[in-house]
Amino acid sequence: MNETTDADLRSFIPVAADSHFPIQNLPYGVFRRLAGGPASIGVAIGDQILDLTFLENQGMINVPALGKYRLFDRGKLNPLMAAGKRVWSETRALLSRLLRSDERTLRDDPALRQQALVSMNDVTMLLPAEIGDYTDFYSSREHATNVGTMLRGPENALMPNWLHLPVAYHGRASSIVVSGTDVVRPHGQSKPDKAVEPIFGPSRLLDFELEMAVFVGPGNDLGHPIPVTEAEDHLFGLVLLNDWSARDIQAWEYAPLGPFLGKNFLTTISPWVVPLEALEPFRCAGPAQAPIPLPYLQAMGQGAFDIHLEVLLQATTMPQPSCICRSNFNVLYWSLAQQVAHHTVNGCNLRPGDLLASGTISGSTPDSFGSLLELSWRGTKPMSLPNGEQRAFLQDADRITLTGWCQGAGYRVGFGEAIGKVQPAHR
Repeated sequence: MNETTDADLRSFIPVAADSHFPIQNLPYGVFRRLAGGPASIGVAIGDQILDLTFLENQGMINVPALGKYRLFDRGKLNPLMAAGKRVWSETRALLSRLLRSDERTLRDDPALRQQALVSMNDVTMLLPAEIGDYTDFYSSREHATNVGTMLRGPENALMPNWLHLPVAYHGRASSIVVSGTDVVRPHGQSKPDKAVEPIFGPSRLLDFELEMAVFVGPGNDLGHPIPVTEAEDHLFGLVLLNDWSARDIQAWEYAPLGPFLGKNFLTTISPWVVPLEALEPFRCAGPAQAPIPLPYLQAMGQGAFDIHLEVLLQATTMPQPSCICRSNFNVLYWSLAQQVAHHTVNGCNLRPGDLLASGTISGSTPDSFGSLLELSWRGTKPMSLPNGEQRAFLQDADRITLTGWCQGAGYRVGFGEAIGKVQPAHR
């Protein structure tokens, strides 16, 4: 067992049992103090942030694998992502020691603590990295089956290639935003079922998609694929991701080349990046794969993680949000390693800070479907909310929250939240 994930570890900073950010987690994020100043890099601990930019300036980030190279002075996580697994592990071990209940360096120095720690209430969270490229996979068999059934019938639900390779498309990195950013209802072309010609206007079928995404660490050179056995060494950490979707625009435009305006108007991610090392205690097997994939996709061991996921919806007339979906990351048919191996098998080069999304994470039961498209079955079965309202798709002022965590023995390794509120379309 890695000492940084020991269930008995405790920090000198009080952390509630249901907090997403105990000492076993230590996710990385980028923030700016409300009082002003440049962006800083930190790790979350309870309701506090340990300022790594400050600690580095004080000469307190002593990592043998790093030498004199600085990682935390550029307001983004890309340098850390590029540094590789050994630097990640040594840095994490150092931070874990600094925050332990039996370590005096910070615990017994009030002046140092005052400068090194900041309340989450006193910061604005920023995008954690400069995202050069964004790929969205389609890795939930249940989601692909549901959507295929709606479009082609149950007998042709999965396309012939789906069980042989991780299907994906390239998205738009420029419209990825951090949690808390509003989503403006997009305009576009659509063609209602009984219409003769397409129409133009605001999307009527706005939807969320429950996803997770992984940030790439060290990339690969152009023309040099990443073997599936080495793929996880190139992955830094996971975030929640909401791939907002305009279903009516998407339905009209997707043939023959797939998603475009129906997807690229906004994608929301959570601000805290949970390292793969923090997720090791929750590693598990994914679904059995049949037929057996081609050799370059054959991975040994357990490639999934037991991450409980929820989606909450709050209308303006509701005092509290209501949970409308519960799913789990471990239902994904294609693993992170397989996604990377397939992405690069043709020689495509990944770079530090690239983002690879999972696709909608739907389970096998109706309450685990990760989109309103499925929850309302393409609008034919509107879902009821606690206040008596119904939803087939999102209305203006609806607030969607994605959250998720791994449940340990007396602690949680969580991802925080990815939140977005729907605003009316611009005129």
